[in-house]
Amino acid sequence: MTTRRSFIRGTGAYLPSRILTNEDLAKMVDTSDEWIRERTGIHARHIAAEGEMTSDLAVEASKEALRNAGLGPEDVDLIVLATTTPDQTFPATATAVQAKLGVKGGAAFDIQAVCSGFLFALATADSMLKQGLFNTALVIGAETFTRILDWSDRSTCVLFGDGSGAAVLQAGEGGADEGLIAHHIRTDGTKSDLLYVDGGVSSTGTIGHVRMQGNQVFRHAVTNISSAIQHVLAETGYSIDDIDWFVPHQANQRILNGVAKKLGLEEGKVVSTVAEHGNTSAASIPLALHTAISDDRIKPGDLVLSEAMGGGFSWGASLFRL
Repeated sequence: MTTRRSFIRGTGAYLPSRILTNEDLAKMVDTSDEWIRERTGIHARHIAAEGEMTSDLAVEASKEALRNAGLGPEDVDLIVLATTTPDQTFPATATAVQAKLGVKGGAAFDIQAVCSGFLFALATADSMLKQGLFNTALVIGAETFTRILDWSDRSTCVLFGDGSGAAVLQAGEGGADEGLIAHHIRTDGTKSDLLYVDGGVSSTGTIGHVRMQGNQVFRHAVTNISSAIQHVLAETGYSIDDIDWFVPHQANQRILNGVAKKLGLEEGKVVSTVAEHGNTSAASIPLALHTAISDDRIKPGDLVLSEAMGGGFSWGASLFRL
């Protein structure tokens, strides 16, 4: 039996040209390449140029995703953009993407769930397509996250980078094990003091900077992410052995390793781009997904599991077949 489902038709990515290495950071703050690699696995990250906005990054990733899907702006009737670093307080950055791409009509809006944003956006767009509200969606994760960093705080400034990733979703008929299969998204606002920005429009009138209690975040991340994955597997009847590829949020190599170990995932099935990209927040999953599709690791028909956790706390998991 077939039903209306969502399918990923193409992916795209964009990284700013400027690269900030660990050696560069060591000249700015009390750290070293060895210290950063040992604790995070990160070697380098990309930094948006002056005047380069989140919408600019999102547009470039979206153009590539549309090309790879064999579609154009005229085919898109929904844009869902996940970001913590919008161009402006309002309107939504998705509307800037809509205008810059030349998408006519439909709807465009932002979702803010920090590092979990792409999965929240994916679940939202999937639901809307399945309901028949729209037919073709651009789901984007885009961040200029380095603009909310305190460059004197070595515990946070070494972790993050800028970038964007996008996926084209299209509605079609398919079976229960095709396209986007299942999502599990959750939040716990009581833990917001462990990872947050110390500013905001209605609180301080300033942008603020990222603050994090790293050890606490690590502990909750492994537990919450594993729980979300187990929920999705239980709901769908799949086992961890059925998964062809694991595409996690690229927060920290230690978290990736911790989750994989807890779940019993084979190391060779884990897509990791954190070494060269750092943590790009909502952009990290689509960036990693596009990387693994582009180098022919992930192929049509493969079963892919994604997960993320971010400030809020927000976390979730998605299961889909390419």
